[in-house]
Amino acid sequence: MTESFGARLRTALDAHGPLCVGIDPHASLLDAWGLGQDAAGVREFGLRVVDAAAGRVGALKPQVSFFERFGSRGFAALEDVLAAARAAGMLVVADAKRGDIGSTNEGYADAWLQSGSPLEADAVTLSPYLGVGALGAVLDRARSAGKGVFVLAATSNPEAAALQSATTGEGARVAAMVAQEATTGDSGAALGSIGLVIGATVDRAEFGLDDDLLRTVPVLAPGFGAQGATPEDLTGRFGALARNVLASESRSILGAGPDGIAVRMEETARRYQEVLGA
Repeated sequence: MTESFGARLRTALDAHGPLCVGIDPHASLLDAWGLGQDAAGVREFGLRVVDAAAGRVGALKPQVSFFERFGSRGFAALEDVLAAARAAGMLVVADAKRGDIGSTNEGYADAWLQSGSPLEADAVTLSPYLGVGALGAVLDRARSAGKGVFVLAATSNPEAAALQSATTGEGARVAAMVAQEATTGDSGAALGSIGLVIGATVDRAEFGLDDDLLRTVPVLAPGFGAQGATPEDLTGRFGALARNVLASESRSILGAGPDGIAVRMEETARRYQEVLGA
């Protein structure tokens, strides 16, 4: 039987702590690293991050858009980075934010969660705003194939707050409705395979995302590092749920440059482990 993504994530969190390093080859970072503004540059950038992260963190999160901007060559570069990270034993979350009508989502499931796909990842981020039910094909594939997803619920960008904290006709917050509908099939799991994106800089209470709703739900939390949240905010924001959280940092680590990122990762990972008392 295929081991669930939730079980594999639990192992990674316990072994390495919550730090998830984003692979975000911004144009400014490519310049700072002395790399070209092209597919070869983002490939080299990604592979250097993978090399530095191996054995130091449990998860990586490539931001697909920074590869996609270079077309087919950029996607080929992303394929190499995804494969290298998975070969190094790290969980890979493709930050693609896909989501469409049901039949189209089957294509996304094939692309990101199918074993042997050139873009195969361990998990993918999804947008639920064409309807959570429309994501069914991806959610079902994730559960059956030992993969995971992280559905956008309460994101760290302030532009989303009005929509995600709005109240539905039944009186629930939109974010809480998304969380309830997306994760229902994971009930009973120690740590589910269907997770949520919840920003480290948001107040969960304003979105209706309480501990009872999230008790066995993995959380991908952007907002740490350059966006302002610190490792100490992990327990401050998530409390008893903190051990189920992937704390995503990108620029705060990548800004150390190719010669400094390994040390920065070790230092940052240690801070999170200290906060959790590990």
